[in-house]
Amino acid sequence: MLGIADYGAFCAAVLLFLALPGPGNLALLTSTAKGGLRAGLAATLGVIVGDQVLLWLAVAGVAALLAAYPTVFAAVQYAGAAYLGWLGLKLLVSRGGVAAAVPITPGRYARQAFFITLLNPKAIVFYMAFFPLFIDPAAHRGAITFAAMAVTIAALTFAYGLIVCLLARAMGDEIGRRRRVAKALERLAGVFLIGFGLKLVAS
Repeated sequence: MLGIADYGAFCAAVLLFLALPGPGNLALLTSTAKGGLRAGLAATLGVIVGDQVLLWLAVAGVAALLAAYPTVFAAVQYAGAAYLGWLGLKLLVSRGGVAAAVPITPGRYARQAFFITLLNPKAIVFYMAFFPLFIDPAAHRGAITFAAMAVTIAALTFAYGLIVCLLARAMGDEIGRRRRVAKALERLAGVFLIGFGLKLVAS
C-alpha cells in the first residue's frame, strides 16, 4: 500500500510501541488524572505533534539514505530488525517497577506533553530504525509513502490516546494497583517485538 511493505504489520507495530511504558503514556495518564478527559485529549494532541516533528526529522535521513545508498539502506533494515529484538529482550528481562510521574502543570497539558515527547532521546532513534523496516524500495513513492505512514501513526496515536484516557478516567486509582497485569502485558510486548524482528529478517 503506497510503498508500505505489509501495512497491517506496520499498524500492529505502531500500536505495540504506543503501548510500551514511556514518557508519552505517563503524560496521558498524569494529565487525565489531573484534568479529566479533556486534559488527557489535550496531552494526546501534544504527543501527536511531538511525534510528527520527530518522525519527519527521521524521514529526512531515511529518504536521503534510500536515494543515495540503496545497499546501506538494506543494512539499516537489518539493523532496525535487530533493534526491535533488543527492545523486546529488554522488556522480557526487565524487573519493571513504577515509573516516576512526569511534570504536568494544570492548564498546559498539550504544550508539556509536546515537549516531553520531543525531548525523549530514544524517540528519534526509534523512528530512524522503524521506518526502513516497512518501506518497500521497489514500490516506494517518496513523500507520498512517508506521508501515508505519518498520517497512519497520527490516527493510531489519537485512537490509542482516547482509549487510554477513557480507561484512566473510568478506573482511576485501580490502574496503579494492577501491576501484575501491566507486567504481563509488558512481557507479551517483548515477545511480539522479538517476533517482529525475526519476521522482518526472514522476509
